[in-house]
Amino acid sequence: MEEQEFKQAYREVNPQPCPFEKAVLSYRCGCEKHQRVFIAEREGVACQSQAAQSICQQVHVHLQKNAQFALKLPDLTQPLPHAKAMKLQCGGLVGLQQNLADSVPQSIHEVNNIYSLIREAVKIYQTIAQFPYSQIVKFIVHYQVRKHKRLK
Repeated sequence: MEEQEFKQAYREVNPQPCPFEKAVLSYRCGCEKHQRVFIAEREGVACQSQAAQSICQQVHVHLQKNAQFALKLPDLTQPLPHAKAMKLQCGGLVGLQQNLADSVPQSIHEVNNIYSLIREAVKIYQTIAQFPYSQIVKFIVHYQVRKHKRLK
């Protein structure tokens, strides 16, 4: 299947892609609103709620804007390389979770429910724009993407 054909078919099958798709596909993050989508031996993640997808998209945009300098991203209109997208998504969500979890110890490497985490953060910080991005970016920068083991 040609890449252009795949992308067109993917958009038809998945009209509401999860903004944190790479994090979910890595099994480092989960969400109550996600649904796995399969097409041509590839896997994607759809959001089952338009409202949840919109909120998560806003968080993703804010993470990207706030981490632009730290990740050395010259242009936010271009797709991110895979490793930087993983750092942004996984590191950003883990950073947000750690900022909410002062009294409740959480796993430092995974987030069980992205949408629930974002709802809880909005309750505390009132708006997505007021999240503690300066603290979250530290987690993005230090997030380690798993290394692939090469076959010999």
